Amino acid sequence: MQEQPLLSIDNLHVKFSRSEDEVFAVNGVSFAIHANESLGIVGESGSGKSVTLMSSIGLLRENGKITSGTANFLGKDLLKLRPRQLEDIRGRDIGVVFQDPMTSLNPVMRIGDQIMEAMLTHQYAGRREAFERTIQLLHEMGIPDPKSRFKNYPHEFSGGMRQRIMIAIALACEPQLLIADEPTTALDVTVQMQILALLQDLRRKHGMSVVMVTHDFGLATNFCDKIIVMYGGKIMEMATTDQFIREATHPYSIGLKRSIIEVGHKGKEIISIPKSAKTLTETPAGCPFAERCTYKTERCHHEVPELRTFGIDHQIACHHAEEVASYAV
Repeated sequence: MQEQPLLSIDNLHVKFSRSEDEVFAVNGVSFAIHANESLGIVGESGSGKSVTLMSSIGLLRENGKITSGTANFLGKDLLKLRPRQLEDIRGRDIGVVFQDPMTSLNPVMRIGDQIMEAMLTHQYAGRREAFERTIQLLHEMGIPDPKSRFKNYPHEFSGGMRQRIMIAIALACEPQLLIADEPTTALDVTVQMQILALLQDLRRKHGMSVVMVTHDFGLATNFCDKIIVMYGGKIMEMATTDQFIREATHPYSIGLKRSIIEVGHKGKEIISIPKSAKTLTETPAGCPFAERCTYKTERCHHEVPELRTFGIDHQIACHHAEEVASYAV
């Protein structure tokens, strides 16, 4: 019997109000992550990846609204908690690494004090213990001479080092769940690999779960145990990483894989997905990917495909998955 999930999101719907219309950003997303598991959520910009996670922990812009759904974390529905209760969980039980460390870090506050602040705010440790743990974290992050660097400001670090500091802040209170939102964006490939290796090592060392939001398939498949592909605010495909690498079946997943350059595939043609993603200003009446899909039929425009079981450890939301799979063989 499988243990209870650490975080379970069920039928989440989120929309944003604009002066001229509404944007339906998340449309019925459901998934779970268990203890000591890593999950990658992949998709183009605007697919609803970040909004799904950030809304579930109360980090939603003022014009955003959760219209339905639940987000159960350790027996508590995060969507029903008061702001103060959510603040107690964020930073202590759930750590967050944001996309851009330069805008997330306080530019006029020493980095050591920023790491200590999380521990002092959540009463995780006293000032002396917090200082010692900050030095330890800076050492774990691979930052040389941590006692000296404790006093530096964010602008005195490189992009990769600032990202390491963001990870240190997220891990300060030893959270059970880490949400990493595009943690390697704007970093060069070498630094990306260093950050990934660091996260992998820390995950094993501390036994925490990680949800990684990314548009990079390679990053997700190299780091995560399970992959979710999102488009138009919905889950298109969900599978264990091994299963996904062998048998990605949704036309959108296949399109994404064909449109990237892979090491060792010299001369391989890169095939782009036709057209571009559109902002959803009304609830999808059919498959949100239908306009760009080569397998679409009339049914795809008028009937929303449900996420259904498609083999062991594999779910897919496509009316024509069997046909797509037969062509992919």
